[in-house]
Amino acid sequence: MPRSVLYTSSPLLASKTPVWRSKFIVAGLALGFAVLAGRAAWVQVFGNDFFRRQGEVRFARTLELPANRGRILDRNGLLLATSVPSPSIWAIPEDVERDKVKLAQLAKLLEMTPAELGKKLEDEDKTFVWLKRQVDEPVAQQVAALGLKGIYQRKEYKRQYPEGEAAAHVVGFTNVEDRGQEGVELAFQQDLAGRPGSRRVIKDRLGRIVEDVGTQVPPVDGHDLQLSIDSKVQFFAWQKLRDAVAEHKAKAGSVVVLDAQTGEVLALANYPSYSPARRQNLTGAQLRNRALTDTFEPGSTMKPFIAALALQKGLVHADTPIQTAPGRIAIGGSTITDAHPHGVLTVAQVIQKSSNVGTVKMAMQMAPRDMWDLYTEVGFGHKPQVPFPGAVSGRLRPHKTWKPIEQATMSYGYGLSASLFQLARAYSVFARDGELVPVTMLKAQAPAPGVRVFEAGHAQDVRKMLHMAAGPGGTAQKAQTMGYSVGGKTGTAHKQEGRGYADKKYRGFFVGMAPIEQPRIVVAVMIDEPSAGKYFGGDVAAPVFSATVQQTLRMLGVQPDMNVKPQVVVDAVEESF
Repeated sequence: MPRSVLYTSSPLLASKTPVWRSKFIVAGLALGFAVLAGRAAWVQVFGNDFFRRQGEVRFARTLELPANRGRILDRNGLLLATSVPSPSIWAIPEDVERDKVKLAQLAKLLEMTPAELGKKLEDEDKTFVWLKRQVDEPVAQQVAALGLKGIYQRKEYKRQYPEGEAAAHVVGFTNVEDRGQEGVELAFQQDLAGRPGSRRVIKDRLGRIVEDVGTQVPPVDGHDLQLSIDSKVQFFAWQKLRDAVAEHKAKAGSVVVLDAQTGEVLALANYPSYSPARRQNLTGAQLRNRALTDTFEPGSTMKPFIAALALQKGLVHADTPIQTAPGRIAIGGSTITDAHPHGVLTVAQVIQKSSNVGTVKMAMQMAPRDMWDLYTEVGFGHKPQVPFPGAVSGRLRPHKTWKPIEQATMSYGYGLSASLFQLARAYSVFARDGELVPVTMLKAQAPAPGVRVFEAGHAQDVRKMLHMAAGPGGTAQKAQTMGYSVGGKTGTAHKQEGRGYADKKYRGFFVGMAPIEQPRIVVAVMIDEPSAGKYFGGDVAAPVFSATVQQTLRMLGVQPDMNVKPQVVVDAVEESF
């Protein structure tokens, strides 16, 4: 049997412990519990707000629920821009599995080198880093299939543009945050964007949602937008413009197509262009919406306005003879000439032959104020009322500052500047029997009321003159169109550089309408710096007008009003400029 131990026999146990020591230990324990209780009370009661905020900072997140951006449609309901789900890939660097094979596969899927991926993941103190925004769905599925720890996906939307380069300057594009940057996407950002929703959640350190907090706010999707643009007309106009720029080795070009009855913009095309879906290394030359942002001296396209104003004021009739011989006229020490001397011309023939001398003789019978009022009334010198960023007003100086030679040159389009869009809209005054139609980029439900500028009879007289200018003996015979009667005016202008004009640099343009008796469309074409030998508007711009008119009227269901072929003469009359 084990021997019992007598604890009292131990000298250590037998010694008496001072009373103060036990009291000190008990007091210390009591104080410790009091401190802990006080700290617990502070954390849970008095300082609760601070610690709750700290917890929320670390684990509570407000997740944005993205709204689906509204679609952009053409006048027939065809898609010009739409949003599709496009996951974005992100990571928590410190949690990423360092499997070299899988990481190499991930880098390849995300179209980056392993070194680039490694650089994104090298800072392990970060709890969030984007690897690639808005990847295609198949790519996202392959990334998920790798099963890499620490790699996550977030649902986002990516914008797609089915019409590509053809409609780029109309539609524009959005950035990676789905905000409009150019074109309609920027102009109608508020309507298209909608309103994102929100969801308050608690996440663990791995980014997993463990609890919903508060009420979820659902997103409000953006509104669809239906434009006046006809995507088929837009593509055809852009295609013909592209071919003309290549054929004439030009720097650039633009086309504007307006519905003369409703004021709707059916096409607005520029070349060079860009693909809205692939915007790497874009230049200003590609992004610029030249039809609205570039201004030029409109040249001979201004002559019909002078003829119309002279008719309106009773100074002339369509058959009033004007002596243009010997093909030049001196004003204020300067001499204005015609490309070819013509002798006596009627007012109608002045427009047909594009005579500077005949136009100046009509203009100098008027007060400068009369010309300025007309130019202002048809929109020159004013910014077009379209919601596009970058649209310009052009230049039209106050009439009080005009010298006689300046009034003379302004009558045939020098000394003022305008955009191609302004020029197209101004010509609607002839297509609408003297009414100026307001233009719109949105589909119109009914014809727009116009503003009366000329009497209907005078506008119709000028329209007949424009028909002559596009016929035999005119400057724009290449504007004639199979099956449809057309009318319009050519223009050729030296390009300005600094305070003077560039040597052998021109812009050729043409503005016209069809069918001539009851015009349905107005088309304006500009070719910038053609360098293949031809530069007159009748040679470089009129053929684009012809092709665009024929295709557009057929698409609109307008019946042909001519049964004969265009009467094109090889040696067309050159316009004065």
